[in-house]
Amino acid sequence: MATDESTKTSLGGKRKLTLIDTIAQSVGLMGPVFSIAFLVPLIVGLTAATGTGAGNAASLAVLIAAIGVTGLGWIVAEYTRKIQAAGSLYDYVTDGLGGRVGTAAGWLYYVGMLALGAGILPMIGGTIHDTIVSEFSRAPFGYLVWDLILLVLVGTIIYLGVALSTRVQLTLAMISVSVVLVFSIYVIVKSGGVHHLGTGFSVSSSPTHWKGVFFGVLYGVLLFTGFETSANLAEETNRPEKNIPRAVLTSVLVIGGFYIIGSFAQVSGFHFNLSALGKNAGAPLFTLAGPKATGGFAGVGIRRLVELVVIFDMIAVLIGCAVSASRGIFALARDQRMPKSLTKISRHGTPSGASGFVIFVYAVVIALVTWTTVFAIPTSPPHGLPEYVSMFSWMSTFGGFAIAVIYLFIAVGALRGLRSSGKSWQLYLACLVGGLVTIAAIYGAIYKVTAPTVWAPYAGVALLIIGLVVAGLMPKAPRGTADFSGLSEAEQGPLKV
Repeated sequence: MATDESTKTSLGGKRKLTLIDTIAQSVGLMGPVFSIAFLVPLIVGLTAATGTGAGNAASLAVLIAAIGVTGLGWIVAEYTRKIQAAGSLYDYVTDGLGGRVGTAAGWLYYVGMLALGAGILPMIGGTIHDTIVSEFSRAPFGYLVWDLILLVLVGTIIYLGVALSTRVQLTLAMISVSVVLVFSIYVIVKSGGVHHLGTGFSVSSSPTHWKGVFFGVLYGVLLFTGFETSANLAEETNRPEKNIPRAVLTSVLVIGGFYIIGSFAQVSGFHFNLSALGKNAGAPLFTLAGPKATGGFAGVGIRRLVELVVIFDMIAVLIGCAVSASRGIFALARDQRMPKSLTKISRHGTPSGASGFVIFVYAVVIALVTWTTVFAIPTSPPHGLPEYVSMFSWMSTFGGFAIAVIYLFIAVGALRGLRSSGKSWQLYLACLVGGLVTIAAIYGAIYKVTAPTVWAPYAGVALLIIGLVVAGLMPKAPRGTADFSGLSEAEQGPLKV
């Protein structure tokens, strides 16, 4: 939609974001408490389609993922010094690999974001339902009702506006991370894990050695999804050439340390017994926070506190994914890379067309979870995993694969896009480390994965190929920057666009 040049304003209005604000944005969308509560079984391999994972070497897989993401973080930080625009990762892919690849990358990236949000929503509804049943032996609502409540909640928020205070985000993140971090350290000490640190970082602790570790790296990379968010706030940030790089790298390093401790605490808490951990694969953190009689290290009160903190963090991640997907779809449509109808703006200054599309996709996924078993994953228990867990596993595999591919594109493209930075050895090292870890993640998403989960990466590859073909038939490729002046000033605030 065209706009009058005289009406354009800089993103974020007069208020400029600080370093703390940008760190809050990255940490908030990573959802560290939610991730550590539910993704560790995937890293271990307990809920992966092949049953193959890092096993007791989960912390090693997370460490490798953290090193690779740090390399990617350095690249994103350097790109921020070059491109200070309200774009997304496809800005950088476009700069390094050209408009056709950048456009296809944008489509793949935001479909991946859609998948992550669509998988998280029924996961939250199922978690709330099962938690209430477990704690209070009653079920006031079924799974579908909770899913619909969440759908209405996220739809209302992204329609009316979601420019929430980043300081509140940071406060909530600090509280939730602090609670889980202190408890994780307590579990490591009480379980005797401090005497077996080598077990968590030994390749031999994985049932299939390096192959299993590489499978774990796929989900290890997924833990960090959203670390790059603050780079999209460059136009709104005070001294972005300094604050954005600090925010990106600080977020990766600090939360990376949290993930390593949290993953080790879970395998240590079950005394490195994968069978015991497997019996609690739905949410091992909750079991560890429970009474000693049920295999925990605390009590009912602590368990309920951890459950509450995790659910709040999950809802924040859901909103973040919805915001990210709707703003990204809006940006691509504004760049004439998606239908013009998706550029429609509500009277509140929000992208109502793109938001409506996101909510529609979420509703379809809710229907699939409720009335089909198409994504069911065969497991050893008689009744298998709950459908919402299977759906989340599939969707997170697709989203993780899509984002890993985009991270790989950034690492490769940076060799061209950042060659004039004057930091040759740093650039080569970052591209090498970031590229290798994403290649390992991509390999782990495909190798010997069975149906239906294998459809996720195959769908990602198909989408990328179609995107490259279609982008080649389009008019002149965009530079990857979008005009957001049609949005309200609040909506142009600290969001992933």
